[in-house]
Amino acid sequence: MVAQLDIAPTFSSPPGSGITPGLGGALGAPVLEGMVQVFTAPYRGFCTSVVAQALRLAGQGTPTLIVQFLKGGINQGPTNPTQMGQNFKWVRCAIGRCIDTDQVEPQERQAIQEIWDYTKRQLQEGRFGLVILDELSLAVNYGFIPEEEVLQLLKERPSYVDVVLTGPQMPAGISLIADQWTELRTTLR
Repeated sequence: MVAQLDIAPTFSSPPGSGITPGLGGALGAPVLEGMVQVFTAPYRGFCTSVVAQALRLAGQGTPTLIVQFLKGGINQGPTNPTQMGQNFKWVRCAIGRCIDTDQVEPQERQAIQEIWDYTKRQLQEGRFGLVILDELSLAVNYGFIPEEEVLQLLKERPSYVDVVLTGPQMPAGISLIADQWTELRTTLR
């Protein structure tokens, strides 16, 4: 993960820091480019290293968002995200269960679309330096979110935003634009 500087137009630079939002650091330092990172495994599960990365960056002042597309149970939804700290927002889909199949009720499909629309707005607005999209791979593979929309959004996001995608069976198209690909493997002993 690249440490984020206050370069986004929505981030404020410390007075006297010499950092101009959107133009890089003092003395013509280059603007840091956000990365697209993938964490995949043959099983469902949230990577502790991804959460640790989110906590570390949020603690350092980087606005951080985690979106869980297929995990419900608390009927949270995009209108009621959990604020985990000053710079750390966590939102789950507004459904009463965890989705593990492409067979869903119409209201569940609508809830997944609502959280996808929310995610697109958040990325396009550029208010977060780190956005984690948990189990996005399954949402794409189950046909809830078109892969082409994901690819387009990742290409058009503000350049300073880091995006982490998690989930098993990551769509192949994402490998073409990912800056880092981490595959967790299990071994039989």
